[in-house]
Amino acid sequence: MLKGIDPLLNGDLLKILDDMGHGDQLLVVDRNYPAHAAGKPLVWLGEVSMERAASAILSVLPLDTFLDKPLARMEVDDDPIIVTPIQEAVLELAQRDHASALEYEIVPRLDFYDRAKEVFAVVQTLEDQPYACFILTKGVIFPT
Repeated sequence: MLKGIDPLLNGDLLKILDDMGHGDQLLVVDRNYPAHAAGKPLVWLGEVSMERAASAILSVLPLDTFLDKPLARMEVDDDPIIVTPIQEAVLELAQRDHASALEYEIVPRLDFYDRAKEVFAVVQTLEDQPYACFILTKGVIFPT
């Protein structure tokens, strides 16, 4: 157990987050997503909601400030206008520590599966709401 680190962030996940470099991407998905299909390292978080997982991950993972949209979500029902409550919640969590206003990159479902093959690693939750799938691009930590 570590002080100041969310206990949801187990050793395997912390190692992956630490090993990621600027521009590397993390796929965070719900229970329905074929997480093994990407062929990337997989951390299974078990019975945890997407909102809880995103909160823990974003507490240590800076999003890229050089990109206009370092946070991507899966498009819902082929309609980029539809936003689920979970997608709204994750965007709100991401905005808390980001230096500028954030908007999602909206990725059509089949394109999302293709993009998933290029990520650094995958985190899977048991979130049961559909379309709770996100790609986070790691940023840089600047000296203070």
